[in-house]
Amino acid sequence: VQLRESGGGSVQTGGSLRLACAVSEFIFSRKNMGWFRQAPGKEREFVAGIGLYGGTTYYTDSVKGRFTISRDNNKNTLYLQMNSLRPEDTAVYYCNAVVLTTRVPEDDYWGQGTQVTVSS
Repeated sequence: VQLRESGGGSVQTGGSLRLACAVSEFIFSRKNMGWFRQAPGKEREFVAGIGLYGGTTYYTDSVKGRFTISRDNNKNTLYLQMNSLRPEDTAVYYCNAVVLTTRVPEDDYWGQGTQVTVSS
């Protein structure tokens, strides 16, 4: 299983970042995928999810209208475009296969994540 997140960084409030997650072909070609995040002292939470062929997307309320999830099935890569970033978006971001109806990750295996820091 490969889950390799990248694209994080430090930005000011209102800035943008685009995260990417390289996923093993075996997983990516079979699974709905999602982004999760974990802020210091908090539990990991669902951020966004996308169906196998990209036609269905889900977002947690706090990111609706600001974040866009997408996938490139030719490159086995998941993306998260994050605009209008806020300090409360600061967290380590992870990708994983996801059950879209419950927004629960399918697997207990996680990559290293990518740190996003938003300063005010």
